[in-house]
Amino acid sequence: MNYRSGSRGSQPQRVAAVIAAHNVGRAVAATVRACRAIPGVDLLIVVDDGSTDDTGRAARAAGAVVVRHSVERGRASAIETGVKVAAMRDRPDGPPRHILLLSPDLGESAVEATALVEAVSAGQADMAIAVPAREREYSGFGPGVARRLIRRKTGWYCHYPLSYQRCLTREAIDAAMPFSGRYVLEAAMTINVLRAGLSVMEVPCNFAHSGADRSLGSLNRPARMVDALLATVFQGFHSNARSKRPAAHEQGIGVPYPAPASSGDDSDDAAASPADAARVSRASGAQAGSRDSDSPASGGGTRPAEMVG
Repeated sequence: MNYRSGSRGSQPQRVAAVIAAHNVGRAVAATVRACRAIPGVDLLIVVDDGSTDDTGRAARAAGAVVVRHSVERGRASAIETGVKVAAMRDRPDGPPRHILLLSPDLGESAVEATALVEAVSAGQADMAIAVPAREREYSGFGPGVARRLIRRKTGWYCHYPLSYQRCLTREAIDAAMPFSGRYVLEAAMTINVLRAGLSVMEVPCNFAHSGADRSLGSLNRPARMVDALLATVFQGFHSNARSKRPAAHEQGIGVPYPAPASSGDDSDDAAASPADAARVSRASGAQAGSRDSDSPASGGGTRPAEMVG
């Protein structure tokens, strides 16, 4: 049985928060506790990616389901493990949970992810990406390359191409897998979701990092630059790498692209304005053309996730 976000007659939409953590210590506990205040989140999964400190113990004490990798395998592999655990815990008679991806060092600010969950649960987009409330773009070579790569392949201008905090429907997370590794993970995720014919949206959130998560790309700029260059070269060798969808001008934050995920619900969209209807019609036509000529880009993949108790 297929369930859609916000569809009538379906059970309440549940959300699984997946947190990949490596040597963040007790900082993860505050993030887990804050996630409990996010509406719809009923499953908190922390993947301890080969930590040598008390990360896993702190997360478990805070009430999270903890899955441990015996050795560090990287954030992409840890997220895949968390997604698989969430799927195993879904109710067979209910809709699959949305997936909320968060950094482990957000602390109390993790509750800001409420805006991401609400955007996806309301059917505004299949993937909601966090951007700071202050409209300032990522600067630097790596983010610039990622931004241009996303626009070249999908037509979408994104302000924060490497944003870690995201909420996705199960359909979107399946389209994004298998994940690319290291600092190209988020850019490849965005490309794969859009090229699968799904919609994305950037949502303002006031997240604050404590600095405990040393995997943040902003703390490893050389590696982020190398990954961005490799991703560009890799995608360039695909014969159908360039999007057939016309590149749009800069899209505004809070505006779904290319069309609202709930545009197919005729009863719920009766109140849409004529301008919205025209935009949806144009985007749907472009989207159909893209699907006829393109296939989803591969993200490079990771090794199958192994859950170690």
